[in-house]
Amino acid sequence: MSAEKPFAITLDVGSSLANHTGAWRTQRPVYADHLAPCNGACPAGENVQGWLFHAESGDYETAWRRLVEENPMPAVMGRVCYHPCETACNRGKLDEAVGINSVERFLGDLAIARGWALPAPAAPTGKRVLVVGAGPSGLSAAYHLRRLGHDVEVRDASAAAGGMMRYGIPTYRLPREILDAEVARIVATGVKLTLGRKVDDVATTMADERFDACFMAIGAHLARRIEIPAPDAARIVDALTLLERVESGKGPLQLGRAVVVIGGGNTALDAARSAKRLGAEDAIILYRRSWAEMPAHESEVMEALDEGVTVRWLREIRRFAGPDRIVVERMTRGPDGRPQPTGELEELPADTVVLALGQSVDTSVLARIPGVVIGRDGTVQVDGGLMTGHPGVFAGGDMVPAERSVTVAIGHGKKAARHIDGYLRRRTHVPAAEGAPAAFDRLNTWYYGDAPRTVQPLLAHLRRTTTFDEVRGGLTEDNALFEARRCLSCGNCFECDNCYGVCPDNAVIKLGPGKRYRIDLDFCKGCGLCAKECPCGAIDMVPEET
Repeated sequence: MSAEKPFAITLDVGSSLANHTGAWRTQRPVYADHLAPCNGACPAGENVQGWLFHAESGDYETAWRRLVEENPMPAVMGRVCYHPCETACNRGKLDEAVGINSVERFLGDLAIARGWALPAPAAPTGKRVLVVGAGPSGLSAAYHLRRLGHDVEVRDASAAAGGMMRYGIPTYRLPREILDAEVARIVATGVKLTLGRKVDDVATTMADERFDACFMAIGAHLARRIEIPAPDAARIVDALTLLERVESGKGPLQLGRAVVVIGGGNTALDAARSAKRLGAEDAIILYRRSWAEMPAHESEVMEALDEGVTVRWLREIRRFAGPDRIVVERMTRGPDGRPQPTGELEELPADTVVLALGQSVDTSVLARIPGVVIGRDGTVQVDGGLMTGHPGVFAGGDMVPAERSVTVAIGHGKKAARHIDGYLRRRTHVPAAEGAPAAFDRLNTWYYGDAPRTVQPLLAHLRRTTTFDEVRGGLTEDNALFEARRCLSCGNCFECDNCYGVCPDNAVIKLGPGKRYRIDLDFCKGCGLCAKECPCGAIDMVPEET
């Protein structure tokens, strides 16, 4: 035992021998923030781990304020986002992913209840920006541009703001009082919102009203259709018309007893679930491919099935057999994986056929602007900063080639705002560099105890199928705190003191709450024990400088 003592115990801290450990090291520990997988997977660019850090300490307002630095609509996103952050969550490899989406919703709802205001804008720049479209992308861009000090006007042809959030997502998924509250909070920052006013000519509007830049964020409101041989009495409607009629209060469509929805996306599911709520006894979805190829999210499919919606995969409509019956052909997967007809036909009752075959964007408003290129798929071609071929005209959301979701649209709005700001200030916006990914194998999972994921409550089955009340409930303050604390803080120090406790040489110096630690290299031997025992993998061992 005596041979072990001089190494760390009898060393006189004040002697010259205490200041020569660098010669013994081949590597040294360095604290580093790595990119948490949830952050890297968020289309809106949220610093998920950053706001979860504050939520798990119970400081909900700070957590919300950190969240709205990137996304001004957390109560909306906490309901309609399909949370790719959770798919990427490292905790999912340990037990179950952290319920990031449910905690985000909790923070958003708490902010509405307590009246928290968004941050005040920066000093006025004197620049004016026109935003065309009051959907998620346009509202996000307006918010971020206003924060940067620009005067912003959002114009939309509809009677209410929200775009496809209002006219394409039913209230059982997104209550309108939640949407209205978050829109009102954005407007309260000084954004001018003009509704019921369509912009027909962007170039003329910009010139006549002296806008310095424009962000185009028109949603995909044009429903795609197919020709179906049908008698005059057959009832055919597109899904967007159905959903908009429900939203506008113009009176429900007379759908009849049996409703058949053609399509396999989330809009098809919303149309079928809405039909059930409007009184249809049978709501059947026909999709020409298999379940595995269905673009709708699995959670939406499972909720629809639970509500009594029927899905018939590998089926394609051929014609009407009368005003209230259709002929359907069975399909099979061909050698190339594409659906092939089998010649096997069957009849189904169908008082109404709803087409949910996708949507497109009306880009005619940009047709006369020099340099703007419309692709063959009907989307606007943009550069890496979302600017079109015409200087000062930007586009995002459904208008550009990308996945069409609220989360992606909100991310586009933020990205466009920062590049528009750079354009107005005559400088290039350079995004901040991201750290290396914090992979699961960097973690010491023994540190984290078992913690089952919190399950959000569901509305009673009868009310789910007869009303448009919200289906999924939110977390309470207690279980939101529990869920936030399930975060592993992948790749980012959360001051657990492990490194401080395991260092054999007292080389780890605590800097105080929120300031983390530093390594005293006069004492560190480079043994790497601190890095090996760091729960979240926030310490790198780097080669010693020579």
